[in-house]
Amino acid sequence: MPKKVYYEPSRTLMEFRLLPGLTTEESAIYNISLRTPLVYSSDENSKYFLNIPIVSAAMQSVSGVRMGIELARLGGVAFIYCSQSVGQQADMIRQIKKHKAGFVPPETVSPDMPIRQLYELTRKRGYNTFPVVDEKGRLLGIITKNDYDVKPHGDLQVQERMVPRSELTVGVNIENIKEANTLLRETHQSVLPIVDDDDKLLYLVFRKDIRNHLDNPYEVLDEHKRLLTTAAINTHDYEQRVPALVEAGADVLAIDSSDGHSVFQARTLQWIHKNYPDVPVIGGNIITEEGFDYLVEHGARAVKVGMGGGSICITQEQKGTGRGLATSIIKVAEARDRYYQRSGRYIPIVADGGIVSSKDVVVALALGADYVMMGRFFARMDESPTEKVTIKNQVMKPYWGEGSARAREWKEARYNQMLFVEGVEGFVQYAGKLRDNLPEALAKIKASMSSVGAANIKELHEKAELEVVSALSIREGQPHDIYLPGSESNYNAIQWGS
Repeated sequence: MPKKVYYEPSRTLMEFRLLPGLTTEESAIYNISLRTPLVYSSDENSKYFLNIPIVSAAMQSVSGVRMGIELARLGGVAFIYCSQSVGQQADMIRQIKKHKAGFVPPETVSPDMPIRQLYELTRKRGYNTFPVVDEKGRLLGIITKNDYDVKPHGDLQVQERMVPRSELTVGVNIENIKEANTLLRETHQSVLPIVDDDDKLLYLVFRKDIRNHLDNPYEVLDEHKRLLTTAAINTHDYEQRVPALVEAGADVLAIDSSDGHSVFQARTLQWIHKNYPDVPVIGGNIITEEGFDYLVEHGARAVKVGMGGGSICITQEQKGTGRGLATSIIKVAEARDRYYQRSGRYIPIVADGGIVSSKDVVVALALGADYVMMGRFFARMDESPTEKVTIKNQVMKPYWGEGSARAREWKEARYNQMLFVEGVEGFVQYAGKLRDNLPEALAKIKASMSSVGAANIKELHEKAELEVVSALSIREGQPHDIYLPGSESNYNAIQWGS
């Protein structure tokens, strides 16, 4: 006989609907705050808070450098995947940190570099503005693509085509982005070099980056005003990976596993706490109260909840383990609340997997999650690491999970594990830029919270009332009994009077 059998079926997010409450002036859409804790922190003003309750999953097809930069600018974070070498992952974290909210550590060139070599460097790097410095790092000038033509100038040296230092407006020891903006605004330059008292180059500030900075009031930053970064780790090579990630600037680490209720996670958490006590770690994934208690007991400062519910995840079918995400959140939130009453420490819950729409996000939050982790939503965006492809006249992007055969190859080579897959590979429809899609999703979440009467996520936890709906109720809430041009559905309208 099994230890225990639960005869009540577990529930999915799609089975719940929110009941409206009283919308007040405080809970009007324009007053709603989506700020939420990323990990446990005793300081409400610490860097460990998000300004939107959405993060991108630690997946090869989702969270690269571009996603890490753009999502942090918009108020969330991207979890940089660990299914790559230690050096590659650390370099990705380092690249995100380099943006420093407008101050960019530049790649420099020497004055005697041939223009032809500079042109090849431009093609390789994808950008075309290079400061020119001497052997001591002192600024000599700036060269851009507008200063040369590779055909007639290819054999010339950079110093023969650069704009010299004497013709540039330069900032000295500027650390404030507004001060840099004021100075740059009075010039005709697209870039402002920042130097120290000895004229050694420190940073470049681009006019476009200042606009981006000022246009992103919700960006999440560390104590040095750099973009917040999060990185996934595993329970195998953490003794090598963690030091490299911390040195590169990772603010938060997350253990990546489909089943986090294990002694292997406990060992990983304990080792990190001993060697890097100031670095918070997110544990998971778990779906039971016992799993939550176990990880928190060993030092997890947030916990990912969910197993087998993602659009490309087949853990439940392959292993027979799993639980509906709604039930998982409810049970783990109960354990979290009990722990908070005992200890006074609030451990955030991350709903991971099975989040399809904005409706699912707000239901997950209402049930007790503090933020959600999504893969498919972000895989469709320009900023995901994959290339667009056209399939049957539709623009698509590849999408695969960390348990799929494609990602499994990396793990097999290093850990001799993963004899079967827990995920599939496929394609998702291309959606465009993240900043053109995310605002709509956030607007829907705020509208739902306003209907409930919740001005923030904490109030949503306290005020939300939800109801399980039937399959017919779900159908009733969708378009029906109408012909939709371009739809493949049949028109089966009820005939009045029949």
